[in-house]
Amino acid sequence: VSQALVDGCLDQYYKKMLAQLGDLVSLVRGKLTKLGRIILSALIVIEVHARDVVNKMVEEDVRNINDFEWIGQLRYYWDNELLLRAVNAQFVYGYEYLGNTGRLVITPLTDRCYLTLTGALHLKFGGAPAGPAGTGKTETTKDLAKAMAIQCVVFNCSDQLDFMAMGKFFKGLASAGAWACFDEFNRIDIEVLSVVAQQITTIQLAQQQKLDRFMFEGMEIALKASCAVFITMNPGYAGRTELPD
Repeated sequence: VSQALVDGCLDQYYKKMLAQLGDLVSLVRGKLTKLGRIILSALIVIEVHARDVVNKMVEEDVRNINDFEWIGQLRYYWDNELLLRAVNAQFVYGYEYLGNTGRLVITPLTDRCYLTLTGALHLKFGGAPAGPAGTGKTETTKDLAKAMAIQCVVFNCSDQLDFMAMGKFFKGLASAGAWACFDEFNRIDIEVLSVVAQQITTIQLAQQQKLDRFMFEGMEIALKASCAVFITMNPGYAGRTELPD
């Protein structure tokens, strides 16, 4: 796509994409193994989104490689290693084997979430999608982890959690370079939340200083740069704590 933008032949490339997508559709209609069908389904979901992006760029007559319509997407580049870029953020591909799983259908809202979350990761922060139950907050975070090939551990929080348990969780995350998505984070007691915030800050400061090892709760542990903490919340539900600023 970048090359097509430079050469000014995006509309021809769009026709080529449509032909490739047609080939995939005819392939998926044929006789396939269960595994092959899962692979092709995920591939078609990704390709359909790519087609929509290029179609919008053709409609809006995008000609510059630095146009926001293009750089706002999650893009893959090869520069001696596989890199992901979104606006000014850049990440190294994680190469974590996550099994053969399906992918989320990407809507404009998903795109905006990816943009916000990658911006936060670039600044070594976490993300906190909030909204009603069943709207895909956790799934969006998991799908971004799939796109970046990083393990994402989803944990459902309850009011029984204490800071000791959370501390163990964070030690594992920092050493493994994985992501954690704490579901319904505002169920945790407010007293525990203040300690958890301090623990997360310790990790984020170590990441900002680009350290390989750091002190966490009296222990020196390894730190992998890819680790991140995400939380999801359902504001305004019964039995939930309102998060302080």
